[in-house]
Amino acid sequence: MKPDFNLSLVLARIEDAIRPYPKAAMFDLAERGYTSLFEQLISCIISIRTLDETTIPVSLRLFEKARTPEQLLVLDIPTLTELLDGTTYPDQKAYTLRGIAERIIHEFDGTLPADFDTLISLKGVGPKCANLALGVATGQAAISVDIHVHRVVNRWGYVHTRQPEQTLKVLETQVPQAQWININRLLMPFGKHICTGTLPHCSTCPVLDYCEQVGVDRHR
Repeated sequence: MKPDFNLSLVLARIEDAIRPYPKAAMFDLAERGYTSLFEQLISCIISIRTLDETTIPVSLRLFEKARTPEQLLVLDIPTLTELLDGTTYPDQKAYTLRGIAERIIHEFDGTLPADFDTLISLKGVGPKCANLALGVATGQAAISVDIHVHRVVNRWGYVHTRQPEQTLKVLETQVPQAQWININRLLMPFGKHICTGTLPHCSTCPVLDYCEQVGVDRHR
């Protein structure tokens, strides 16, 4: 990391730079009114190994039929699988969503607790989705690290990690809590459209002066 690295300034520049691009899926759905913890968690599961361009319409299609655990359990597996068509592994996700809805109803009286440990105890829910759902739906300080966030902060030289799970732990020690939710909100679209995996747009990057360009051999 460069000695004068200023995370707040970096994130402010990135916020300006990503305005022309679509928002990350969970934040887009929240702006459309899908703000409950259940809805955010379900959409995050839908998004696993699925592009935002698919995640959003599939989530909207599902929410036309079910926005609560009770409504979701009315749908059988074939119906759920059809509604999830377009995502990766729609049949597996159908079983995952029903399993989550069943636990919420039978163990938590229909209300999903806003608690990280409870969320990751649900089959199919990992730290990324738990933190993202908590951050977006409840405003809790939570960092969600996907492949874009992991790549960007390592490319900056801000962290030096091999796996997103390791990146999460380091970011929690280095990033002020007030910025935790912004890590995914800003860096996901930034990594998808500007600081791309191959041939990143370094020549027009708004934070190039703060970036170590770790691992960048060629760029645009």
